[in-house]
Amino acid sequence: MKRIAILGSTGSIGRSTLSVVESHPNRFEVVSLAAGRNVETAFEQARRWKPRVISVAAETDAASLRNLLRTAGLAEIEVVHGSAGAVRVATHPEADFVVSAIVGVAGLEATYEAVKAGKTVGLANKECLVAAGELITAEARRHNKPLLPIDSEHNAVHQCLRAGKVNEVERIWLTASGGPFLKTPLSQFHAITPDQALDHPTWRMGRRITIDSATLMNKGFEVIEACRLFNIAPHQVQVIVHPQSTIHSMVEFVDGSILAQFSVTDMRLPILYALTYPDRVPSDMHFRVMDLRHLEFCPPDMERFLCLRLAYEAVEAGGAKTVALNAADEIAVAAFLVGSLGFGDIPHVIEQTLAETNPARLESIKDVLKADAAARLLAQEKTKKLGRSAVLRPA
Repeated sequence: MKRIAILGSTGSIGRSTLSVVESHPNRFEVVSLAAGRNVETAFEQARRWKPRVISVAAETDAASLRNLLRTAGLAEIEVVHGSAGAVRVATHPEADFVVSAIVGVAGLEATYEAVKAGKTVGLANKECLVAAGELITAEARRHNKPLLPIDSEHNAVHQCLRAGKVNEVERIWLTASGGPFLKTPLSQFHAITPDQALDHPTWRMGRRITIDSATLMNKGFEVIEACRLFNIAPHQVQVIVHPQSTIHSMVEFVDGSILAQFSVTDMRLPILYALTYPDRVPSDMHFRVMDLRHLEFCPPDMERFLCLRLAYEAVEAGGAKTVALNAADEIAVAAFLVGSLGFGDIPHVIEQTLAETNPARLESIKDVLKADAAARLLAQEKTKKLGRSAVLRPA
């Protein structure tokens, strides 16, 4: 019986993880949950799974949840809140496996503390490795514990690498759907609306990651993740556009062999792989091989998808640059979603923020969070300026 802690239990990955747990009741037990701000969903999850401890974002949310649990006769479930509460969930002494699925750097400290506590961590949070990958991977190596990727691309790479050694890898190919604007002229990017950008052709994800998919920033983050997870150089990670999203990633070895992983586009499959690693267990998520008729591939357009180029530049520079990349993207995407920044200006906010960020080496999570806060302030300044100038530009 594997005992699970979930950071981000009310999000899409968290809910998919609970669905996997429900399908395999004899294999998994939920011991702790970090649920964010959705008190109603947190209550339903607590009532269903009866964790030892559950964390929510704010103290007022915690008070509301305690009252609901008391009324339901579940007062024995401990309710905590804030970043300290998330750390409590991640380091619960009964938890063997921690699913890190809190979006953004909000989940960074809890994820790091889970690794530091010797837990096996399943990573669905890109930002943790983008902002603090060197620290997290070093800590995992110190404890001799695997970091198991849950996102489909790195999960696919992990599976392919079971057939070879990292020093035998020529390159890793990360596939990208290209998002909804693969063939949209660059001249029309200024007119793209949030609703259009949120209409992903393949995957159903959270709002920020869906926008990141539309700009290809998600692939930029994945390049950085791959470098840190698999300890390879940036030039060994290539992005290739594959609109069908059938092949999730490929690994090319030095002898010319290429292994590809493909499966149904269902996040429960990489979650199940991570939770049961190194074993494989039966599931109902089978790909119909006879439906595999047509696959397209093309290189990404770096002019159209400037965010991808910026990610390569940030990981080459290292240090605080990757922290700033993530922070500026989060600020810019949030501004776009509320209508105060144009879609085409997202990469410009990031580029300007990176230009004014010192690529200092970061020695601790405290340094990472300090660099993140500074980059956010800088990105907010750039967003305000670009947002105002957009009003003056002709439609």
